Amino acid sequence: MRSLTIRWSLADAPAGVEAELASYVESTSHARFTGMAGLCFKTWRVRPGEWFEGFYVFASDQARAEFQRTFTEGVADAAGTRIIGSEPVLIEASEVVAVAEGWDGFQPAARA
Repeated sequence: MRSLTIRWSLADAPAGVEAELASYVESTSHARFTGMAGLCFKTWRVRPGEWFEGFYVFASDQARAEFQRTFTEGVADAAGTRIIGSEPVLIEASEVVAVAEGWDGFQPAARA
């Protein structure tokens, strides 16, 4: 599986940015990526005061490359960039070796 990590630093971000990001994911971003062609899944992660990231797993190299190309071209206008006030510090393609689903299963949700 082909993956992509996009990470923004929160070191110099405004106070309360984590809540604003969570609200944006819940109200807009989750719906945008749910059912997206070529995407297996996306996870949003945050370490308050440190970083915020999107982790994407794609069905093919082509799907990942196309998403990465369009994201990189529009990075200045990306919601994360606008909310945080700076561009990502990392855009990194990688490979997922395996995914295991635990006994309690996977529950897609806009906010836990």
